Amino acid sequence: MVGTSNIYSTLRKLESEGAATILDEIEGAKVGIKTVKHAKLAKPADEVYEFFPEVENSAPKQLVILMELLSLKGEEVPQAELLSKTNSNQSSVKSLEQKGLVEVFDKEIERRYTETYNEDIKTFKLTEPQKEIIDVVCADINEGKFNPYLLHGVTGSGKTQVYIELAKTALKKKKSVLILVPEISLTPQITSRFLNEFGDIITMMHSRMSLGERFDSWRGMVKGKFKIVIGPRSALFAPIKNIGLIVVDEEHDSSYKQYDMVPKYHARDSAVMLAQFNNAPVLLGSATPSIESKHNANTGKYKLLELKERVDNAKLPVIRLVDVKIESKQKRMESIFSKTLLDAIAERLRKKEGVIILQNRRGFATQVFCEDCGEIEMCPNCSVSMVHHLHKNMIQCHYCGMIKRVPKACSVCGSLSIKFFGTGTQKVEDELDYYFPNVKIERVDSDSIQRKGRLGVILNQFRKGEIDILVGTQMVSKGLDFSQVTLVGVISAETTLWLPDFRADERTFQLLTQVSGRAGRSSIEGEVLIQTQDHRNFVLQKVLMNDYPGFFSKEIVLREKSGYPPFTRLCLIEAKDLKEEKARGAVNDIFKFLSKYKKGLNVNQPTPAVIERIKGFYRHQILIKSYRDVDPSGRYLRDAVLNAYIEFNQKSRYRDVRVSIDVDPQSVI
Repeated sequence: MVGTSNIYSTLRKLESEGAATILDEIEGAKVGIKTVKHAKLAKPADEVYEFFPEVENSAPKQLVILMELLSLKGEEVPQAELLSKTNSNQSSVKSLEQKGLVEVFDKEIERRYTETYNEDIKTFKLTEPQKEIIDVVCADINEGKFNPYLLHGVTGSGKTQVYIELAKTALKKKKSVLILVPEISLTPQITSRFLNEFGDIITMMHSRMSLGERFDSWRGMVKGKFKIVIGPRSALFAPIKNIGLIVVDEEHDSSYKQYDMVPKYHARDSAVMLAQFNNAPVLLGSATPSIESKHNANTGKYKLLELKERVDNAKLPVIRLVDVKIESKQKRMESIFSKTLLDAIAERLRKKEGVIILQNRRGFATQVFCEDCGEIEMCPNCSVSMVHHLHKNMIQCHYCGMIKRVPKACSVCGSLSIKFFGTGTQKVEDELDYYFPNVKIERVDSDSIQRKGRLGVILNQFRKGEIDILVGTQMVSKGLDFSQVTLVGVISAETTLWLPDFRADERTFQLLTQVSGRAGRSSIEGEVLIQTQDHRNFVLQKVLMNDYPGFFSKEIVLREKSGYPPFTRLCLIEAKDLKEEKARGAVNDIFKFLSKYKKGLNVNQPTPAVIERIKGFYRHQILIKSYRDVDPSGRYLRDAVLNAYIEFNQKSRYRDVRVSIDVDPQSVI
């Protein structure tokens, strides 16, 4: 009615001004058991034949129905299917039911989520390192013993096959298996491989499923029908009975942290606790383990397992850094592409090989600005610039979702010199289409795969060679295994490197290493070209050498000097309100109440968040560090924060301000 999809911020503002009252009510169930009417013969065949003369003379259509049911030899059939096959109507079935010849009844139908992506069944010969790892973990499965393992395996080393073999052992012991993946985008391939191996005892749990599919999946788990559950962090709470193995694939991924709602849990850490409660081993797998997990392995908290070689004699790809500054001076830049990258793409296409291009920004242009006065088109609700989306010819905020028309003139000075700056996946796709007009290109980002099953369709086509170039955000860096991909190109290495966050270097190394691992997964050697503004950067040099140990050694020293995890436990307290002075006042009060607990804690001064305003709310933060050598369990930190929060709610005049507490935040932005 009001022409917008999100009215909550407006309603909250009206409520705060006393112009509206919001009532929260518990809604009734949206979904229940699905039933479908079925039909079958109500009498033995020989008794039905006795009615043929009567039915043939009075109702020929009823005879056709009886003949169809007789051909099923007592089996039931959905009534709708029966009517369609016999070109009959419901009244004919009703008449036969009244005569006692046909029984119509409701039958429960299970709604199953089916992936549009599928792979052929393959047989794998396990390598010796794989067998050794399987033997170690299987011993714990057989004994019902908890042990946390970190599986550090290079990309393409066969971690998924290890998961499958371990799951077989758990099933033999009559136990269930939980497989966690970072997000929905990673589930098609791993799900397809598990389905090929285990069939109908597998179910999934994720937000792309319909309510009915999730409901039936949940009920199947409760009944013990499904023995293997695959899903993102929410699958951690699935009602699985008798867990014998938990796998956390790509354990380093920040998607495992729930930060946007309470409880703000980390699924990886929660999975370790769940495994301990169930006396089961937990396997954390990654080619680029998080700094915390690798530190835990080095200190003996986790047991380290390693796969240092790729399977099938495949070699790690050759990685090259392309400095766009040097290319530009040599006049070898074609818009956003270096001539080096374009030539490499053309060569791989000529050989009918697959290409993946990464640009970790969706949209077309990341900024719209005035060339005369320098004004950037900002979101009115957030402290971020609007992103231009070419296909819909609009600009959108990627934080609050607000959409506006592309401005024809500057909103400040009225100039018509509107320019578009920055590069998103749409621009990459558009320019590739210009340079390679006869090539099939598809884009994989959250804009292009909104329709259910779309991702699986794209991946199927890419696997079959019907798509030549796959362009995408970080989605294309996770879990994709296509033997024909021999070239990976990265448009900008600095997309995540320059973020003002203590994990920026780690995430950049992980992203670039992971996407590089998509190339060369067969006998054909792969190549990776990474465009950068600074080829001397330490992180990029470690990516170039595929040197995770070297990166970890330097990063762990920096973390210790700066007082960041794994040497400290962080707590981020955030106050947000539609009025900036209230958010600032609230966070200052909390800081005052925390001051009495400063002993043993490092409590930073309150500051505005890096992105100060999101969805109309001003955000002010306090970052607290608790050193693990002083407070190993985090008990003092927990008590201090809770006591300060209680005192704030009792004494502060800003207690109506929204306050959130995030322990072990993945980002401080």
